[in-house]
Amino acid sequence: MSHVMNTYARLPVTFSYGQGCRIFDCAGREYLDALSGIAVSTLGHAHPKLVATIAAQAGRLLHTSNLYRIDEQEQLADKLCELSGMQEVFFGNSGCEANEAAIKLARFYGHKQGIELPTIIVMEKAFHGRTLATLSATGNRKTQAGFEPLVSGFVRVPYGDLEAIRSIAEHNKNIVAVMLEILQGEGGIHLVDPSYYRGVREFCDSQGWLMICDEVQCGMGRTGKWFGYQQIGVSPDIATLAKGLGSGVPIGACLAGGRAAGLFGPGNHGSTFGGNPLACAAALTTIQVMEEEGLLDNAARVGALIRQLFGEALAGVEGVREIRGRGLMIGIELDRPCGELVGKALAAGLLINVTADSVIRLLPSLIFSDSDARELVERTAPLIKEFLAA
Repeated sequence: MSHVMNTYARLPVTFSYGQGCRIFDCAGREYLDALSGIAVSTLGHAHPKLVATIAAQAGRLLHTSNLYRIDEQEQLADKLCELSGMQEVFFGNSGCEANEAAIKLARFYGHKQGIELPTIIVMEKAFHGRTLATLSATGNRKTQAGFEPLVSGFVRVPYGDLEAIRSIAEHNKNIVAVMLEILQGEGGIHLVDPSYYRGVREFCDSQGWLMICDEVQCGMGRTGKWFGYQQIGVSPDIATLAKGLGSGVPIGACLAGGRAAGLFGPGNHGSTFGGNPLACAAALTTIQVMEEEGLLDNAARVGALIRQLFGEALAGVEGVREIRGRGLMIGIELDRPCGELVGKALAAGLLINVTADSVIRLLPSLIFSDSDARELVERTAPLIKEFLAA
């Protein structure tokens, strides 16, 4: 790996090009991509409309900075607010930057309320990023180890436990927000009953808190709706996006509405590259193609098909605990650590992932077809069975 810092346990493959849901290594070998760059390549690889947009924008203007108005940025903000029901958007470069903005916004809100030490309730098994603040908000001790002292101002509760939030409220008068993922990704594709999210929304309203939804992985149509919170009929005060927003071009967004709108002014937050013309043009085209090609409905339908087919293929297999998810965000939980399946799948021409040690995570592009779904199950299920039988 030469002089690249050793921060990843990289697999022994280098990819050369991609087409749709297929990706090819430098030797020309083809792989079915069921990971899409960890929920990033919304339109698959080399979508012609996205390629044309990026090339044309690069030929006009890449970057100006946020010292000036950016037409593409304003168009994207308008579109995201139309889709989300929010009122304003801050653009950064990544999911952790979007979440940093959300955390800062919540703290700023708290100070405006006269709270000296604004505190945010966060969830066990959550993942919000690897900057110091987002790492501190993350509910995974393994990723935090070695980076202490962590940032203060976070209180952790079990995911799905509304009573724990109420209990915190009784004893801590510094709470300003609750931050959660509608569908936990890195934590193992975890969902809870929709009544929980509605309960959080109602309790935040009763306390004057903000509700923050981290949509970095589950947003942008992956669950079959533009935003995960639209699946269960709540509207947060802050929502964050990244990953699939630019279909491979780095961009993050922090959306604000309700009590969180209108708080930031000039100088309160910023980003050199955030929302530049290239990134916003890519995001606008991503959204346009999603609408034109009906990719939200496709994500819901094909995701349900994948879960159904895996359920049939793995029925009665000892060691398979649960198959769960929503849309094209799918987890297959086994009863033991299964990280070695990633390498076995790679050798078989498949790109998958394992998270939380024992959950096979599948995040295909939203263009995944019925035939892709069947191929994925037909080729992956035998690997799982063989692994569990060993």
